[in-house]
Amino acid sequence: MKANPRFFRLSLATTALTFFVVVLGAWVRLTDAGLGCPDWPGCYGQLDVPNTPEAVAAANAAFPDTPVDIGKGWREMVHRYAAGILGLLVLGLGIFAWRLRKNPGQPWKVPLALVGIILFQATLGAWTVTWQLKPAVVTAHLLGGLTTLSLLWWTTLRTQAMGGAGRLATTRGLGALLAVGLVATIAQVTLGGWTSTNYAALACNEFPTCSLGEYWPDRADFDEGFVLWRGLGVNYEFGVLDHPARMAIHLVHRVGAIALTLVLGFLAWWLWRAGGIGRGMGIAVAGALLLQITIGIGNVVYNLPLTLAVAHNAGAALLLMVLVTVIHVRRAP
Repeated sequence: MKANPRFFRLSLATTALTFFVVVLGAWVRLTDAGLGCPDWPGCYGQLDVPNTPEAVAAANAAFPDTPVDIGKGWREMVHRYAAGILGLLVLGLGIFAWRLRKNPGQPWKVPLALVGIILFQATLGAWTVTWQLKPAVVTAHLLGGLTTLSLLWWTTLRTQAMGGAGRLATTRGLGALLAVGLVATIAQVTLGGWTSTNYAALACNEFPTCSLGEYWPDRADFDEGFVLWRGLGVNYEFGVLDHPARMAIHLVHRVGAIALTLVLGFLAWWLWRAGGIGRGMGIAVAGALLLQITIGIGNVVYNLPLTLAVAHNAGAALLLMVLVTVIHVRRAP
């Protein structure tokens, strides 16, 4: 049975806003505006960005290490405003789900869990600023955003009756393969976040080789590249690692991309072989994967243009949503 139609519309709208916030966050990070406001939740002690000579002078005096950049400040604050609206929508969705929990077909456990997740996301957002773009925190913030998006999309899908799963629901081994594919995707997204937050996206500036015609340079420093915690009090804007450490991160991300391609390529073939609706799902997985690979290669070949860099984050979100859709179809009520 279908859930309440108003709940469906609210869930769909919240999912769309979450996708926008995730992409907007990537744009803020990639335009080096993550510290556009050095405090949280305001900006230089205000609810908006200082934009008069008097306000800018006062802000610079209060935060002498981070002089006001109005453009960066507004990019950061627009992201915060959008995230704040999203938080209110998630809270409303959770309350709505709880009130409708006795209705047949009404999902309510995931919406309630999302309220806790969004609160933790807000905490990570605050730490991102106050801990000065610490890579582990920024990567966790990215994963939290994608987790929120995936669960909201799952909730939206579960509000709708879905038929036609056919052989897809009974295909042996598909559940395990989907689990492996989802874990592999999350692992690769984590590597991508670690690559971005350590400013390692162009540490290898050639494709398919890494640098100077080498596929696997001996100078890559894997021990230094994967130190997860370096303490507090360090400003990580523009990165703190030397080039060999960044190269190691980039290389591991490329290996992860190869592994993910094999896993999801096999999943797409398995879905296609199942026939029926599985063929459409297989095409969707293969298409999202191919799009993400193409964007990733383009980022290296074209020297990380902002449009492609942001699109790579959107592609990761899209790939996760496709996998969530496949899982939903297989488990269709």
